[in-house]
Amino acid sequence: MTPKDAVSFVAENDAQIVDIRFVDLFGTWHHFSIPSNHFTEDRFEEGLAFDGSSIRGFQTINESDMLLVPDPASIFIDPFAQVTTAVIICDIEDPLTRQPYNKDPRYTAKKAEQYLRSTGLGDTAFFGPEAEFFVFDSLTFENGPNGAFYKIDSDEAFWNSGKEDNTGFTIKPKGGYFPCAPTDKLQDLRTEMVLKMQEVGIDVEMHHHEVASAGQCEIDMKFDTLVTMADKVMKYKYVVKNTAYQNGFFATFMPKPIFGDNGSGMHVHQSIWANGQPTFFDESGYAGLSDTARWYIGGILKHAPALLAFAAPTTNSYRRLVPGYEAPINLMYSARNRSACVRIPMVSKSPKAKRIEFRAPDPMANPYLTFAALLLAGIDGIQNRIEPPKPIDKDLYELPAIEKAAIEQTPGSLRATLAALAKDHEFLLKGDVFSKELIESYIEYKLLNECDAVDLRPHPYEFYLYAADA
Repeated sequence: MTPKDAVSFVAENDAQIVDIRFVDLFGTWHHFSIPSNHFTEDRFEEGLAFDGSSIRGFQTINESDMLLVPDPASIFIDPFAQVTTAVIICDIEDPLTRQPYNKDPRYTAKKAEQYLRSTGLGDTAFFGPEAEFFVFDSLTFENGPNGAFYKIDSDEAFWNSGKEDNTGFTIKPKGGYFPCAPTDKLQDLRTEMVLKMQEVGIDVEMHHHEVASAGQCEIDMKFDTLVTMADKVMKYKYVVKNTAYQNGFFATFMPKPIFGDNGSGMHVHQSIWANGQPTFFDESGYAGLSDTARWYIGGILKHAPALLAFAAPTTNSYRRLVPGYEAPINLMYSARNRSACVRIPMVSKSPKAKRIEFRAPDPMANPYLTFAALLLAGIDGIQNRIEPPKPIDKDLYELPAIEKAAIEQTPGSLRATLAALAKDHEFLLKGDVFSKELIESYIEYKLLNECDAVDLRPHPYEFYLYAADA
């Protein structure tokens, strides 16, 4: 689509408003809106100004002026606005140099695709994320100097089975995988989400209830190229949250909101293609993997502690990455084995279906930075022929202690992954894909505003443990 096509799209759909959107360093969409008569082809050349100092992790106040440059191929109609509104995703530029902004996550993702082509290893990287989420009937929380609480409720949840007005058919912990109605009470809501996703250009393959009680869901998108897929993840989250909100629910991508039950992951399927052919397939290799695929896995596993700073980017992420809840904490690979960090799906014998699945990420991740970092880790593995540990086709949680001790595991906290990223990021700087400034800003913000902020506050369970003792 050209700028002229995008302007025509607005007119053809009788859109009265054009919503201008961009993503921040941590994966949140921001927007402002302009009347459609001000959306002209000149906007694609001149850009639209915004205050970069008001966006977390971006600019200082003395260099706050920034530009948004619309991407005409990204335009779609917002399915939620009362007035017909076209939405367009933008890239960010410096207004003085008119160069792409080196902390723009979308630009980083574009550079990752360019870098792949420059290596000669392939021309296309496909990504297929499986983002899970919870839909609650209500969520309330409060934090202050003298108290804190959160309260979740769901008609599906097992803790409501004893209420007099409960209609029954609640879901036991870890009992939510594929039940039919009336146990699955969110079928129609997910269907509405799917239909809206299709309206905004997302190819949906299926939807279902997930393992956890209290409204855990999954909607699966068909794989796509790196930047396009990251755009779709942003649209996916927007549709999920707004559909839930319009129906009186609250949807969250927080990875571990419920104690004692499964958390929400975002398993990321990946493959590299060259000249229309898959490079990850070799019939004679373990699980049908080529050397290229095995080395790609080696890169992912070697750099996993640093990758998780982007892929599992919250303090809450490490409430999920613990044994016993299908969360993959073992830095191993295996065919079909969901307790390994990297799984090789064995659902098809077609070479085109051969891919690897990295299971540690969660849906709080910024998809642009996460997919770019995964691709660069994989490329580093291929270039250096990094051999992963030998595959283990056993339940890794049930291994004898001696065997288990020999397997490296994912870091236990966000602070640890940020420390790993600070030490291990040279692979991200190749091809100028990531900038040091982006990485440093990301680490600094996360340490101060998330790690320190959580660590400095008393935890409610600490009162249970200590308030009346000693």
